[in-house]
Amino acid sequence: MAKYLVKRLLTLIPVLLIVSIVIFMLIHLTPGDPAQAMLGDQATPEEIAALREKLGLNDPLIEQYFRWLGGVLHGDLGESLFIKGTMLEILGARLLPTVQLTTCAVIFAAILAIPLGMVAAIKRNSLTDQGISLLSIIGVSLPSFLIGVALMYLLSVQFHLLPAAGYRPIADFGWKTHIWYMIAPAISLGLAEAALMTRMTRSSVLEILNSDYMRMAKAKGISPFKVFAKHGLKNAAIGIVTVVGLSFMTLLGGATITETIFGIPGIGQLTIVSVTRRDYEVVQAIVLFVSVTNVLIMLIMDIIYAMLDPRVRLG
Repeated sequence: MAKYLVKRLLTLIPVLLIVSIVIFMLIHLTPGDPAQAMLGDQATPEEIAALREKLGLNDPLIEQYFRWLGGVLHGDLGESLFIKGTMLEILGARLLPTVQLTTCAVIFAAILAIPLGMVAAIKRNSLTDQGISLLSIIGVSLPSFLIGVALMYLLSVQFHLLPAAGYRPIADFGWKTHIWYMIAPAISLGLAEAALMTRMTRSSVLEILNSDYMRMAKAKGISPFKVFAKHGLKNAAIGIVTVVGLSFMTLLGGATITETIFGIPGIGQLTIVSVTRRDYEVVQAIVLFVSVTNVLIMLIMDIIYAMLDPRVRLG
């Protein structure tokens, strides 16, 4: 296991290097002048040129990249044009709400989708299976912002069951109040992923139910449920781990609209503000953070694969 882990860690180095190059080039080749955005429309060409020289924007892109990469390796992600503080402080202040929202959304999706997917697989081609499939299609089709607005109107405006919007930190308000404010955003963000997770879970379980050893168990008169619970569930878990990990990656980078609708001060909301103001350093740091986080999630998924199936690490 240790040898497999070291091997996987070494493969991350070129991946992260390529990710850093792509992020840097995408940000720096987009239209717009950071110096112009920082000084405003009333700035003279001389003032803009002086600021570009100060920020090193006149240097060749390759030189700018290695200067930025060196700063990243030393924990310096640059400086915001509009927000005071280091980039780590800026991201750190917005990171916790996004991680909490994403975690709640994934937990909601998993609790809802995994049992439904298993039931649909076990009762395939029945009315139950068709009903779950229909609900999955509806869930995938509805955009998260529409679900968010509908939940806000029904649960907050009409029935006054949940807060309409806002964020309450655990440290200041406690777990109960924090979760209370997270329910509607988590449902809004996680419902589409729950629908996809249901379909993926159903496919994984069906593959196991159609395997040779399950057929053999049925031929011998052994209860399929006992065989599935003892052997099949572990094999199906690989597919379930995959879809849960991918869902976390998707939601972490896609919480922008939900955070804006519900007024959650997270990474997504910061992204919209930074793009609007052309605060390139912040956008670059956010994209880098999300990309590195996704790579680490994939590493964790590979480790779980190796724990569930020894053939993965031996291969």
